Amino acid sequence: MRCTHCGICCRQTQMPLSEKDIHLLEKTGHARKQFVHVNKKGYAQLRNKKGYCIFYNTEKHSCNAYRRRPAGCRLYPVIYSEQEGVVTDNICPTRNTVTKAEIRRKTGTLMKLLQEIDDETLKRQGLSAANP
Repeated sequence: MRCTHCGICCRQTQMPLSEKDIHLLEKTGHARKQFVHVNKKGYAQLRNKKGYCIFYNTEKHSCNAYRRRPAGCRLYPVIYSEQEGVVTDNICPTRNTVTKAEIRRKTGTLMKLLQEIDDETLKRQGLSAANP
């Protein structure tokens, strides 16, 4: 993939976060309340500031948390679509540079991550995967 750092994927992000993502970012000195937004369904997501991910530097077109960025950001532009399954995000201008082999490699990781996030959300809501 050839990322141009355009920031389109960081605009109005709804990137879900796993507890592992949150802990990694906290280790760099960021307070959870600074970067985590829990949506109405109970999913932890990256917070936005002025229309962009809290960590996106609009002047430098770079991520201030790049080395500790969330797993979903690392996998991007490979995403899961309810209608199509695992695909490349159509808002990414360089999505066509992602090879089919790369999509295949990332699919297992993505599906595992989404399951982990779903399980953590159920726990946050006081439910379990076995008893929703």
